[in-house]
Amino acid sequence: MNDSSTTGPASPVVIDLWCELQCPDCRTALDDVRALRDRYGDRVELRLRHFPLEKHRHSFAAAQAAEEALEQGKGWEYVESVLARVEDLDRKGEPFLVEVARELGLDAEEFDTALVDGRHILIVDADQAEGKAIGVTGTPTYVVDGERLDGGKSQDGLRERVEEITDRLLARA
Repeated sequence: MNDSSTTGPASPVVIDLWCELQCPDCRTALDDVRALRDRYGDRVELRLRHFPLEKHRHSFAAAQAAEEALEQGKGWEYVESVLARVEDLDRKGEPFLVEVARELGLDAEEFDTALVDGRHILIVDADQAEGKAIGVTGTPTYVVDGERLDGGKSQDGLRERVEEITDRLLARA
């Protein structure tokens, strides 16, 4: 959804975060996400992109649940709550996803229905297909201005590299 009007401030820099909600490395990356939000505010748009990994059997359902949370207005809050308790997701599976929704005051019954009827599957599938097409192999992976930064192998210096690209883009705006 691009608005090409010239009435508002410069478009925010888009940072796509390819994430998987059963991934301990993505939990670690939350500190970077918070730091990026604090540093840039509305000058960046952090977009959650789904890349469920086969080795985590609840990751596909968790991605769908995140989409339902987004639809209900608490997408990032939900993502952070699930990632903070990856072990609970490992142990409890889909009932845990509904439990987190309830804790956040979301419509848990609608959550349960969304997981059963699969209304968000196409979004998750499209994200995963796009991720594969651009070379995402693990999570977390950031894409800023077409540059892929893979945090799945190591997150050392990752935030600094994201900031370097973002600062360069903002300086051009």
